[in-house]
Amino acid sequence: MDIIVCVKWAPDTSEADVVIDKEGRDIKKDDLDYDINDWDRFAIEEAVQIKEKVGGKVTLVSVAPEDAEEMLREGLARGADEAFNLWDDSFEGSDGYAVASILTAFIKTRPFDLVLTGTQADDDCAGQLGGMLAAMLDVPGVTLAHKISIQNGRVEVIRELEGGLSESLEMDLPAVISVATGLNEPRFVSIRAVRKVAGMEIPVVDREGVGIDESKVGGRGSRTRVEKVFLPPEGEGAEIIQGSAEEAAARLAEILKEKGGIA
Repeated sequence: MDIIVCVKWAPDTSEADVVIDKEGRDIKKDDLDYDINDWDRFAIEEAVQIKEKVGGKVTLVSVAPEDAEEMLREGLARGADEAFNLWDDSFEGSDGYAVASILTAFIKTRPFDLVLTGTQADDDCAGQLGGMLAAMLDVPGVTLAHKISIQNGRVEVIRELEGGLSESLEMDLPAVISVATGLNEPRFVSIRAVRKVAGMEIPVVDREGVGIDESKVGGRGSRTRVEKVFLPPEGEGAEIIQGSAEEAAARLAEILKEKGGIA
């Protein structure tokens, strides 16, 4: 079975002071650390587990600058067999649609039975890639998968719904599946595994190598344009109510009346 996993190189803002750039359409990323999108770790692990059960090959692919090689090498250490980095200066500024177009053009040149992605990315939370890939590749697609079973050329997926519900679906292969976090437990990456893949080649494939027209990538190929990025307005802060229980209760009632919470 040929499995392709699409991974994203995402900025880590969890412990950083987020600053809007001068154009107001993005955040400053120069000083941010980048890492593999957390949702995609589960996609890699699931691909490797499927390979271990039914055989085959796992290929990682990312649309990211050459600095993303470290991320792809981590994926190789997790059990993937090969990795490709798709990058060209013309890819800069690509939105989700353009990225899906780039990935589709590359995937169509390779044999594939299953394409796995994370359901969404840590940075933009758009959750669009899996659905667009399925449409562009003209194959079945499903999102938020938390169990995947492969049998007799078909795939059974249990996916999450709202309200704690789940549903079971069955699809013919090839297919695109976007996985949920918690689908599995990503394995620990040992030093031995890292050393084993240290010398593996990770080709960087440019636009011509991908085989996509310049009009379909970057800003020209994008269907959306960010108009403004902004931080939420700061609130007035908290009021600490002091005094006796009776005084605190009276002040609390006063505040609720002012805010319209009670009549």
